[in-house]
Parts: sequence; C-alpha cells; structure tokens
Amino acid sequence: MARIVAGFGVPHTPIFPHFVKRDGPDCEIAKLFGAQKEQLAATRPDLIVMFDTDHLNTFFLDALPIFAIGIDKTFKAPNDEPRDVPNYVVQSLPDLAAHIRTAAVTAGYDVAMTQNYSVDHSVTVPLHFLTPDMKIPVIPLFISGHVPPLPSSQRCYALGQAVARAIESWPPPLRVVVMGSGSFSLEVGGPRMAASRSDGVPDPAWAAHVIELLEAQKIDQLIAEATEYRMRRAGNVGGELLNWIAMLGAIGNRKPTYIAPQMQNGHAYGVWRWN
Repeated sequence: MARIVAGFGVPHTPIFPHFVKRDGPDCEIAKLFGAQKEQLAATRPDLIVMFDTDHLNTFFLDALPIFAIGIDKTFKAPNDEPRDVPNYVVQSLPDLAAHIRTAAVTAGYDVAMTQNYSVDHSVTVPLHFLTPDMKIPVIPLFISGHVPPLPSSQRCYALGQAVARAIESWPPPLRVVVMGSGSFSLEVGGPRMAASRSDGVPDPAWAAHVIELLEAQKIDQLIAEATEYRMRRAGNVGGELLNWIAMLGAIGNRKPTYIAPQMQNGHAYGVWRWN
C-alpha cells in the first residue's frame, strides 16, 4: 500500500537557477536547495505529489479552475522559459493521479483534470534543484492562489487530507513525498515591488510569522489567520501559502525537521521527515 513518508515546502523563484549558475555551489540558494536535495534522497521516494499555483501558463483566464490535477504519462517543463533551466520531460503516474482525482471528487472537491499539459517554473524550478535527473515521477495538483476569489485555507488543508487518504488507499507499495511550492509574501509586477526590481516582499512580518507558526506546529492558528485578505496583503502572489497548507493537510500535524527562512525573498525551505 502507498504511504506518505515526508513533506517538503519549497520556493520556486524563476531566476534562482541563473543565480546558482552565476554564483556557484557555495551561494545561499545552492546550499539551501542542496540540503533539501539530501533530505529528499534520504526518503527514497517513488513519487512526488506537488501542490502548486500555476502562473497563468498551464491555465489562463478563459478556463481557470480552483483545483486541478495533471493526468498523463509525462509532462513537459518548463513552458515559460526561466533562465538557465533546460527543457525537461517529467514522468508521472496517470492511474494514481486519476485515483486521487476520483477520491477527491467523491469527498466533495471539484478537481478539474488536465491532460497533454506542460508546467511553468513553479513546478520546474524545485525539481531542477531537487531531482535534476527527473527519475522520480511527479503528479502536480494545482491550487488557484493568484486570481481572486481564492479557496479558503481550511478547504485547502482538508483537500490535502483527502489527497492523503487517496494515496494511502492505493494498493501498490509506493513511498510518496508531498510538496507545497510557493512564497508567503511576494509582489510580482505590481505596485508593491521593490525599487528597480520586478518583485518585492511587501510584508516580511507576515512571512516571519508564518515561519514561526510552522516551526511551533501551530497549524490551526496558521489556517485561521491565513484568510484571503491577509494573504493578499502580503503580495499579489501571497496566496501561494495555500500550497504549503495543503501539503500540511496531507502529512498530518507533525513537527518540521527544519524550516530554513530566506526572508529577503519572503519564503522558506521546509522539511518534514518521519520515515
């Protein structure tokens, strides 16, 4: 029977691969992702299920689901050309993805399906650093965290729980890692960008508070405080926190192995391991 063995929280800043290529293996980004890469390898995963927010590249405003799952044997990555990222073909497990979707819909979550799809940097950049050989199958599960109205944090946490039940009812003995991809406070292309940059961290206090709640295992408080209004105050992509919250729902109320903040970017690197 499949079982979840770890949870990871990851950033996906699209320029990071270029920075690492420019600055080398001793730069902060390389070290933070390198530590996660070691943790991921130690879990011996057979599958990654990643909660992610697409940046209007896989979907667009003409058809923008609140929840969706990719169901295909492979998918291409990336579709938005971040610098110094090669073109990947990522393996997936379509039968299990379809099983997760069926279980989630049965549980009351209207999860859309996408096939013959590609993904942007929000999926590709973490995989580029953590699994560059792309030998681990990946199932992306999309949460609409940018365009209001956003789903509630309570619903995203419960969706994570439903996904966990679906995984654990799958008969083959797979070791599954669940990831949440995104930032806590970030403004991209909006009025709260930093001077002479295309992004900024408009609410570092909120990002620090989220990290404190994660470290203290105060998940109920995080869910209660992560309202749409509060997340959007933290930047126009502050709703990416919902991906971390869904991941927390999937792994259960556990103490993190570690949380490594990167406050200048409004995000963190998190690991929850128990198997």
